Amino acid sequence: RMESLPEAVLIRILSSIPAVDLVLVCCLVCCQWKNLVDGAALWILKWQQEGLTGAESEENAENWQNFYFLSKKRKNLIKNPCGEEDLQHWGEVENGGDGWKIEELPGDFGKEFPSEEVHKYFVTSYEWCRKAQVIDLRAEGYWEELMDTTQPKVVVKDWYAGRSDAGCLYELCVKLLSENEDVLAEYRSETITIPQGNDADWTEISHTFSNYGPGVRFVHFEHGGQDTLFWKGWYGVRITNSSVTVEP
Repeated sequence: RMESLPEAVLIRILSSIPAVDLVLVCCLVCCQWKNLVDGAALWILKWQQEGLTGAESEENAENWQNFYFLSKKRKNLIKNPCGEEDLQHWGEVENGGDGWKIEELPGDFGKEFPSEEVHKYFVTSYEWCRKAQVIDLRAEGYWEELMDTTQPKVVVKDWYAGRSDAGCLYELCVKLLSENEDVLAEYRSETITIPQGNDADWTEISHTFSNYGPGVRFVHFEHGGQDTLFWKGWYGVRITNSSVTVEP
């Protein structure tokens, strides 16, 4: 009989069951199973069995069940972050001058990106160009109780650069939105100015949302820029490798 098994043996048996079934089915069997599913030992074992790793120290995990799920699901929620699919998935908020363009790295008067996995970038024109994505967190598998109670970190990153023969401007704005699209938290960078004659190096900008309160259902990510010389064509800021991740 299962109830007569030592707890350590039962945990090892349960660890072979898919995580979703543990939460949705096994925890309903009896109080003992619910306590095991809600406890740390089962999820630590599954973590070890699957060889999961993460930047966070395992000792800092307050809720191992959530830590396990968030680590398994961690991915970039921005679609087409490097222009490999042209402008697909991006809504054009502003398309000034000659509009957005995708170019191959390193581009004229530019430099290679720090990662060899990135091959393209978006580039702006002589009037403001802005584009945006809205991420539906529930559609991506982050359930309401998780967002409201655990409030995992929402980490935002973006990369920008100028070309050395032209000056440009860059801005980033990210909002956490409720079901009704009310703004619950916001990060807005300053308007960053890159002068003409710059070194064309790529720069990362990042922000981490935490303790943002209950109700977050969407992430609105928007960035853009322009050149400062008003030259026809695409001499404005270059942007690539944007990311939004939900982390333990």
